[in-house]
Amino acid sequence: MPLVPTGELITRAAAARTAVAAFNIITLEHAEAVVAGAEAAGAPVVLQVSENAVRFRLGRLRPLARAAAEAARSAAVPVALHLDHVQSDELLRQAADAGFGSVMYDASRLPYAENLAATRAAADYAHAQGLWIEAELGEIGGKAGRPALDAHAPGARTDPAEAHAFVRDARVDALAVAIGSAHAMTTRTATLDHDLLKRLATALGVPLVLHGSSGVADGELGRAVVGGIAKVNVGTALNLAMTAAIRDHLAVHPDAVDPRRYLAAAREAMTGEVARIIAVLGTA
Repeated sequence: MPLVPTGELITRAAAARTAVAAFNIITLEHAEAVVAGAEAAGAPVVLQVSENAVRFRLGRLRPLARAAAEAARSAAVPVALHLDHVQSDELLRQAADAGFGSVMYDASRLPYAENLAATRAAADYAHAQGLWIEAELGEIGGKAGRPALDAHAPGARTDPAEAHAFVRDARVDALAVAIGSAHAMTTRTATLDHDLLKRLATALGVPLVLHGSSGVADGELGRAVVGGIAKVNVGTALNLAMTAAIRDHLAVHPDAVDPRRYLAAAREAMTGEVARIIAVLGTA
């Protein structure tokens, strides 16, 4: 099946008050698991490659992007390809040629005025290349290289009035909002501010995105979708499943040397987690 534009999937989900799951991948096994899990659930899905993942892949975008695109084309469900948490303008300019249909440009580390200026320039470039663009306003903590942040501290949340002006002036297609989740959480204990989400959904005319969803319990995720979240980003949950499966395999087979054995177990575990999360979101 050909790659589907990310904006098409997310816009359709937002109109139907559902959400599309977007999974960050690092290896080919991640990509295969995401596609297999989406097929098992009978739902569309987004494959995401982050700037951190590109850095891990020796700074080369194309090898993982091409692997993800091939996995997507073999899928029996619609799959989109998204470049996530881009801070480098050089990487942004590789997105379209590498096959991505969308980017998340992340200037949230900057003061508001600088974030707006950088994001507006990125949005102008992205739209000229036919790319759908997501941005972030508010501080969704837990990203590598950032100071630890209390997701419930004053100033950490996305302000609805400020977000309305930001979306209007930056001309982005979607906004990742800070409502209580954090990146890289290994326990599902985040508490979301559903009242704030309701006000953001009312104030903004673009789809809303939840980052840090691995740390959010199933019931909270379901409420967030009902409240207006149309794209749910997941990364750490897959890495937890992968690592646990590898540890279990090596504990039982301490002399194992063939990576295919434990990577097969890891891929199977991630596949199950993908299908479970999609079912929680109600996109199946």
